[in-house]
Amino acid sequence: MDISRAQQRILHLLAQGGRIEVTRGDNRKVRKIKCFTRDGWLYSGLDLRMFRQLKQRKAIASKSGGPYRITKRGLILVRSELDNR
Repeated sequence: MDISRAQQRILHLLAQGGRIEVTRGDNRKVRKIKCFTRDGWLYSGLDLRMFRQLKQRKAIASKSGGPYRITKRGLILVRSELDNR
């Protein structure tokens, strides 16, 4: 199963230690998402549609209400690069 180049970038950030933080509204629906690199920088290339696609493919998951991180399935989907060791 192939993933888009933009999704590939997000998964690389997460594989290197990044995280996705979610802000929910009153009705428990996702209102805002922020993607942080391992250094704490905010990455603006993630939108709500792409977040839902990654979640639907089970490439990212949250444990115990924490931030979303890459799953084992996501590591399989991501292609290795030289800087992703």
